[in-house]
Amino acid sequence: MKKKNLLLTALSLLATAAGVVWAADHIDAPAITSTTSDITDYYAFQSPENAENMVFVANLQGLLDPAATAAARFDEQVMVEFNIDNTGDAVEDLVIQAVFQDGKVQVFGPATPSETGLISQVESEGGVLEAEITSYGESAIIGSGKGMKVFAGPRDDPFFFDFAQYSEIIAGNATGFNDPGADTFAGTNVLSVVIEVPKSMLGSAASLNTWVESKRKI
Repeated sequence: MKKKNLLLTALSLLATAAGVVWAADHIDAPAITSTTSDITDYYAFQSPENAENMVFVANLQGLLDPAATAAARFDEQVMVEFNIDNTGDAVEDLVIQAVFQDGKVQVFGPATPSETGLISQVESEGGVLEAEITSYGESAIIGSGKGMKVFAGPRDDPFFFDFAQYSEIIAGNATGFNDPGADTFAGTNVLSVVIEVPKSMLGSAASLNTWVESKRKI
C-alpha cells in the first residue's frame, strides 16, 4: 500500500488561484518504483471552470519513457482511494475509490467507508461513474455523472523539479535553485486519475484533510 498525506486548509483558501496543494514522490526504492501501484504525485485544487467543485489528481507509474507509455496499463488488482477527513481527526470520513477493469475506470463515492485504515472494500452503494481509459496520444475521454467527472489515462508528468540542482544544494555546492532551472521529469509520463467532485458532496467543514492511497487486492 502506498500513501501520500497532505493538508487542505479552508475551502476559502482553495478559492484563490494560489490554492493548489500537492505532494510528490517520484523516486522510491526499486521494489516500489517498479510496481504499478506506485504513486508519484497527488494534487487537490478548486476547479478552474467551476468554483463549486474540487479536483483530485493521483499520478502513478512515474518516469514512463514515451516509448513505453502506450503499453502502460492501470493494474486491475489496484484501487486508488482518495481519502477525505472533514472532522479534523486524521481519519477518513469519506472515500472516493477508483478501480480499473476491461479498459475502463470505475469510480465509487464519495461515500462513508465501511472501515477505515489500511483495509478497504469497494463502496458501491451510491452507484458507479465510468469512463473509457484514454489511450496514449488520444484526446481525453471524460466520464460524467452524479455531478462528477472522471478521466484516466497517460499524461505528461506535470511536476517540475530540478534534481541535479537539488543534489548540488544537498552537497553544499549551491545555495538555491536556478530560475527557471532544468525540468528533470521533462519528456516522461505518468498514468493519471482525475476526479472532479462538487464541494457539497464533501461535507460542510471549514477545512479538509485529504490523502491518497493505492491498495492492492488480497
